[in-house]
Amino acid sequence: MATYRRRVKATLDEERGVFMISVAAELAEMHPQTLRMYEARGLIEPMRSPKGTRLYSQKDVEQLRRIQEMTNQLGLNLAGVERVLELEGKLERAQAKVDALERRAEELKREVARLAEKRDRLRAEIVPYQKAGAELVRAKDLEAVRLRVRRLDQR
Repeated sequence: MATYRRRVKATLDEERGVFMISVAAELAEMHPQTLRMYEARGLIEPMRSPKGTRLYSQKDVEQLRRIQEMTNQLGLNLAGVERVLELEGKLERAQAKVDALERRAEELKREVARLAEKRDRLRAEIVPYQKAGAELVRAKDLEAVRLRVRRLDQR
C-alpha cells in the first residue's frame, strides 16, 4: 500500500525563536559565549522556551551578524554598538510618530474639507432676517422695499 505525503509549504516567521544557542552561534559565525555576553549587555534578547532554553530567531541571527559587522569592519567597541542600536531605535520610534502624525493630518484635512462643504451648503439655506420696526422681515425683501422708497422719494 502506497502512502502519500501531503506537501506543506513551511514558512519561517523571522521573529519566532527556533534556533538554540549553538545553531544561532554557528549561523552568526561566532562562539556561543559571545551570544551570552551580548545578551548580558542587552544587545540581543532571545526568547526562552518553557524550560528556559535560549531560542534565537532569524531576526536575532541577523542582529548578531550586524553587531559583528560593526565591531569587525567598522571598528566599534560594544559601547559604540549599544549607542548605534539605541539611536536606531529612537529614529524608528520618531519615524513611526511622524508617520502617525502625517496620517492624522490627512484625516484632519479630509474632515476640514467635509465640514467646509457642509458649511457652504448650510449658508446657502440660511435666509437672513432683519428687524423692520416690530416685525422680522427677510433682509432681501427689506432691501427691495428700501429701494422702492428711495425711488419714490426721488420723484
